[in-house]
Amino acid sequence: MNEYDYIIIGAGASGLLLADAMLNDSFFDNKKILLLDKDAKNTNDRTWCFWEEGNGQFEAIVHKKWDAIHFQGDDVLKRTNISPYSYKMISSVDFYKYYLGRIKESSNITFVQEGMVDLNESATEVTVKTTNNTYSGKFIFNSLFDYKMAMGQKKYPVLQQHFVGWVIKTEKPIFNASEVTYMDFSIPQKGNTRFMYVLPYSNNTALIEYTLFSDKLLPKEEYEVAIKEYILNRFKLETYEIIEKEAGSIPMTAYDFREHHTNRIRYIGTAGGWAKPSTGYTLMSTANKIPKLIELIKQGKPLQKMKLKNKFWFYDMLFLDVLHHNNGNGHAIFESIFKSLKPQMVFKFLDEKTSLKEDIVYINSCPKAPFIKAFFKRLF
Repeated sequence: MNEYDYIIIGAGASGLLLADAMLNDSFFDNKKILLLDKDAKNTNDRTWCFWEEGNGQFEAIVHKKWDAIHFQGDDVLKRTNISPYSYKMISSVDFYKYYLGRIKESSNITFVQEGMVDLNESATEVTVKTTNNTYSGKFIFNSLFDYKMAMGQKKYPVLQQHFVGWVIKTEKPIFNASEVTYMDFSIPQKGNTRFMYVLPYSNNTALIEYTLFSDKLLPKEEYEVAIKEYILNRFKLETYEIIEKEAGSIPMTAYDFREHHTNRIRYIGTAGGWAKPSTGYTLMSTANKIPKLIELIKQGKPLQKMKLKNKFWFYDMLFLDVLHHNNGNGHAIFESIFKSLKPQMVFKFLDEKTSLKEDIVYINSCPKAPFIKAFFKRLF
């Protein structure tokens, strides 16, 4: 009764997109698939943002779009239209409702709200023990991430993109609802790479997020004090309503997570190293990798075959080496890039769609000395 062809652990972005891809491919019509998660996935626990040209696969659940971004640092201030791109936001509660709704209508995929306790692999199957039951599957796709997966090695630094955000509502219209504050480095850096991120939902409602690229988390109150100070200093606001809060931490590392894969267990999403190392952006990176994983499954090839290393992985590795060596200098790197380049070029590079010639233009916009030092340190 509890035997499945495939078990997907975790109904976050990677788990739901993998289940949906299986749902839409006739190869899996006769396969029995289980999707497990400890949560009901009916709350708004995070926000996914990305940039994109035109309409994409998530258009039906895009909550808000912006056509301009604001970047600010010590000696650069840019407010720029980003056409042909749009900056888009999805609320997780809409994402969960949409994909779980499709999955629950399927005849061969079962969603069960139970937390995983243990995994045991044999030559023929994997046994998944949950809080209430035991299930067996021929192949397991596990999206549950633990920083310990990457911390047992010294070759690649492990930083975190960690953040706390407030959605606030004001009495008066003070936000520019057509513009995202993509990065505002005008705040105290305190020896780290720190910036503010503002998503205005309307002229009186916005998500304001304090974000760091560093190796250690802060005490919770330090994030909240920084948000309060920013709201006061930038918007001259002392009174407002906090509608929602969110917090998170995304790994930033070039570490190859494939060493954790086995013959029958494949880690996906953040746990599989699918978050882009230099930015922490995961949703579009995951969406681009799901079709490749589906093809490996259909061809019966070892799941470890899906490689993540390319020239952009190397660029990201050097960037993280630089940040790890001197985290307080991160703002200077981003300021140099945005001062020299249009945001469309930055987005294209981060989307990993640039040519070698364009790569060189992007690299030349960065401060030279720290990257040259990191490059030769990797060589020797």
